[in-house]
Amino acid sequence: MTRPAARTLARYGLGDNDRVAADLAELGLSVDHSVATGAQDVMAALSRTGRPELAVHGLAALVKAAEDGPQILAALRELPRFRGRLLAVLGGSTGLSEHLAANPTQWRLLLAEATPGDLINSRSMQEVLFRAVGIDPAAPPCTGTDGARATVVGGKAVLALRRAYRSQLLIIAAHDLAPAVESSLPVTALPAVCHALSDLADANLQAGLSVAAAALPAGAAPARLAIIAMGKCGAKELNYLSDVDVIFAAEHPAGVDGDDARMLATATNLAAGMMRICGQAAWEVDAALRPEGKAGALVRTPASHTAYYRRWAHTWEFQALLKARPAAGDPEVGRAFTDMTAAGVWSAAGRDSFVDDVQAMRRRVEANIPDDIKDKELKLGAGGLRDVEFAVQLLQLVHGRTDADLRLPGTLMALRSLIRGGYVGRSDGAEMAAAYTFLRRAEHRLQLQRLRRTHLLPEDEADLEWLARADGYAPTGTSSAAEVFTADRTRHSATVRRLHEKLFYRPLLNAVARLQPGEARLTPDAAKARLEALGYVDPVGALRHLEALTTGVSRRAAIQRTLLPVMLGWFAESPDPDAGLLGFRQVSDALGTTHWYLGLLRDAGAAAERLARLLATSRYATDLLLRAPESVSMLGDDDELTPPSLAALLSETLAATARHPDSEHATRAVRG
Repeated sequence: MTRPAARTLARYGLGDNDRVAADLAELGLSVDHSVATGAQDVMAALSRTGRPELAVHGLAALVKAAEDGPQILAALRELPRFRGRLLAVLGGSTGLSEHLAANPTQWRLLLAEATPGDLINSRSMQEVLFRAVGIDPAAPPCTGTDGARATVVGGKAVLALRRAYRSQLLIIAAHDLAPAVESSLPVTALPAVCHALSDLADANLQAGLSVAAAALPAGAAPARLAIIAMGKCGAKELNYLSDVDVIFAAEHPAGVDGDDARMLATATNLAAGMMRICGQAAWEVDAALRPEGKAGALVRTPASHTAYYRRWAHTWEFQALLKARPAAGDPEVGRAFTDMTAAGVWSAAGRDSFVDDVQAMRRRVEANIPDDIKDKELKLGAGGLRDVEFAVQLLQLVHGRTDADLRLPGTLMALRSLIRGGYVGRSDGAEMAAAYTFLRRAEHRLQLQRLRRTHLLPEDEADLEWLARADGYAPTGTSSAAEVFTADRTRHSATVRRLHEKLFYRPLLNAVARLQPGEARLTPDAAKARLEALGYVDPVGALRHLEALTTGVSRRAAIQRTLLPVMLGWFAESPDPDAGLLGFRQVSDALGTTHWYLGLLRDAGAAAERLARLLATSRYATDLLLRAPESVSMLGDDDELTPPSLAALLSETLAATARHPDSEHATRAVRG
């Protein structure tokens, strides 16, 4: 076959070099008109991959290594969906491309379609990993010293587990990347990818525990070990390459009343062995979130955990426990741990200076980023993933004390619930969800490139182009794919930072956090008791106003249920709380369903407190507001509340009278 013309290769995104030409010739692919049916479709698909040259080299290496190489080429020509999956992986990840060349039979894994509603079946992933280390999938799972143990141990177990893990990672990545190459393939939603990666992590932890159990010395004390997933794995929103954060809890087997020290020694050996095996096979297992961090015991009993969290735990530890989930090992011990810690998680916002502590921790994280990488950070920097996660978690922890619908581990799930409950505006929530999805997808594509844990955008322009193309970006008439991607990244990051500042530093949060749980939930009995305690002269009448404002399932009522527990206190700190509440009801009724009103009070600076104190201090001011209720908007803008100069007042008055030739309308305009 003759070497394709350089200009024609360029049309397919392929450089003019000897290796590309040789690989295309070896594969029987060409850009002329004498090729077999379907070959041009393969060439077109190659041109849409993240890095076409890498896809060509990877395909050539796979076909050469496989005994059934001709079948691979035939499937590529005849099966568009398979073609999209295989070429997307080869052009998107050098790590997975090398894995395929080393394990060429695994190309057949990409022939299968995804299960409707499920990217990859979690049980099937578990069976693949279990069989790799000699575990019968039908046997009871290892819970420590009990259950199925691996028959493949040592270095062979690590190699077998790594190969099996990569095979399942290959399937997930192929379905995730393929729509950028073959548009007929359905786009895989980010939550489905993260869920599949988390299920794969659970299976890996369980298999690693079984291998560690097989290596225990004879006579080891019996122990039940629970592996509690934290962070992204706990929330089932794991990355492709990320540490898996865990906490360990151990207990005696049922009916065994033995020595805690011997039981914990066994459990510690199991935990350490599992961490080593999974670290060599897939990713680092990090137990630094445990009580006392790396200085603390690796494994504790549930009773020891209880004592620590009740007495010594810091604010950030309860924030971390928001995502805790039993992932492997003994499920009963795992549930005991999460049941015990849940009460602390959902009461943590009542701790002194809780909101200030969380806000300060976010500022410390950002301040510790070196200046030379701040602009490249997808995760920790301003406008990055942490801005979204901290804002969502803080809103959950503050409002979740009284609203169980917010007690969700995942960021996007929790954000949707915050929107439904009226804690976040619809447009703000939609923008934040879109930006978070963009940033997480970019992080995924970046990690897949070389199967390396990173969240820094590449400095190399070719690598940035690779990232953009793998995410489905294409060049326009004037911009490269990288430039289009960068523009979107700038826009999304600006959105995240703006909304983070708006939500994370919302003044209302501190006020809500200071309320006692009974004060934050406006049940009739609790509201009546609180009104009496706050000094309302007519608590029965005040209760009628509250019921009128908060009853129902509308979004308006939901936002009022968030605002009023705090505003009742502000009314009570002013001269006439009863008049303040009445005035608030009248202003709210006058503005009706005006879209900006309640959002302003919930989100904007000190507007809600200013309105409360104004209404409860001056009936004259209340009357003025009722004549022009849209003036409430002034309370959210410091500049609007700055008294104008005499010259400005005269200028505005003269302009108003000039617009109204008749004296009656001119007088109204001046009075306004």
